[in-house]
Amino acid sequence: MITDHPSPSMESNIENRVNVWWLDLATVTDSHWSILESLLEVEEKERAQRFHFPHDRHAYIAAHAVTRALLTQWTGHDASAWRFTIGAYGKPEVVSPPNQPGLRINLSHTRGMVAAALTRHHDIGVDVEWLERQCDIEGLAQQVFTDEERALLGNTPVDKKQDIFLTLWTLKEAYIKAIGKGLSQPLNAFHFDLEPLAIHFKAPPSNDAQNDPETWWFHHAHPTDTHRLALAIRHPNPSSLDVTVEAAPLDWITGLR
Repeated sequence: MITDHPSPSMESNIENRVNVWWLDLATVTDSHWSILESLLEVEEKERAQRFHFPHDRHAYIAAHAVTRALLTQWTGHDASAWRFTIGAYGKPEVVSPPNQPGLRINLSHTRGMVAAALTRHHDIGVDVEWLERQCDIEGLAQQVFTDEERALLGNTPVDKKQDIFLTLWTLKEAYIKAIGKGLSQPLNAFHFDLEPLAIHFKAPPSNDAQNDPETWWFHHAHPTDTHRLALAIRHPNPSSLDVTVEAAPLDWITGLR
């Protein structure tokens, strides 16, 4: 099940609960930025200041603030107290407080948009992209898309190609981020159908559930007219997932300071 409105019930179906918060940075005012930055730890603040362009710095600050706020909304722990470890391929993982259940988090940011996705135990990945980014669609498709995806793109009207390209791209990135292997997992080792939305692997399913399409659930969305979002979750029974995708409650987040 998926909803697109706030549903902050911690008690219902927690084992299968998934929350995605996205934030349109056009809605963030000058007065918000210092508050959002105050939610970060010292190392994050120092890294934010190293970005040369303000839009990159703002995206980093917002992504990490939204991630911390989402963790706090689930648990009540102070937003600035959260700590993270980094996996072998650079994927951040939550260090859960003592006597608290294990949580899995993923975040993404692009020009003008950030997102964070949270669940318990399950592999999860989220990706957002800016629809107006300039890229060599055909060249990139040759490098990272499968024959099936290139055929889909080839049958797409010219005015829709960028949209379909980024829809496929975000889905593939979300899967890659969920499995936590980075680009050591080739993007052309699997492909997506969009109608109905499904993943297919070049290799047949094995004992590794990461390669079993029956254990994956995907969603793609248009949070704004110029952004695309994709979500990937690995779960033994994907039909039981309780997923909420919604705009981050900016007023609530800035009240955490």
